[in-house]
Amino acid sequence: MEYVAHLIDFVLHVDKYIEEFVRIYDHWVYVLLFTIIFLEAGVVITPFLPGDSLLFVVGAICGVGLLDWSLCCVSLSIAAIVGGQFNYWVGSKVGVKLLSSHSRWFGEREFHNTQDFYKTYGSSAIVIARFVPFIRTFAPFVAGMGQMTFLNFTGFNVLGALIWVFGVVGAGYELGNIPWIKGHIEFFIWGLVLVPSLLAVWGSYKVKKGNSVAP
Repeated sequence: MEYVAHLIDFVLHVDKYIEEFVRIYDHWVYVLLFTIIFLEAGVVITPFLPGDSLLFVVGAICGVGLLDWSLCCVSLSIAAIVGGQFNYWVGSKVGVKLLSSHSRWFGEREFHNTQDFYKTYGSSAIVIARFVPFIRTFAPFVAGMGQMTFLNFTGFNVLGALIWVFGVVGAGYELGNIPWIKGHIEFFIWGLVLVPSLLAVWGSYKVKKGNSVAP
């Protein structure tokens, strides 16, 4: 439970943690950020890691000169792309077996929500999912299980990663150091987590409702 409490604290106060890491570890923080984004995008059992909030905070820290904006955007885009490709590959190789095993490490509810997400948005779900926590991690995995061809997935994966990383880091760079926003960063982090998630739940509900009334 103590580990879970520390993890939740990290997710909700990622700004304070990242600033402290920058001051302590200097350039090694780029490796840490790369690893977090790769794991969040590429490993289906780690969807709880911060994504949008981390990128926003990174942008804000770049805005005060503690990190290099170009290096962050390029390295984190690569992490998101490689993570997505790895997740797709795992889904294509062991996705069906993992789903049928009912493993406690595998979120079946999130898996089915992601399937509904695909039914709603089609191939563009890979791009849209980048902005939706949990769905973002499961989308490449589900795509690898036969939802999309490799080439089609790769194109949308690269596009989605670039839009996501450059867009959210850029937003943090421009907005993250505005006094009011900086003073209420916790609300922004909650918003980045909850608002897209609620939209995904609503989309899933609409799909299920439509299926239930279909002849």
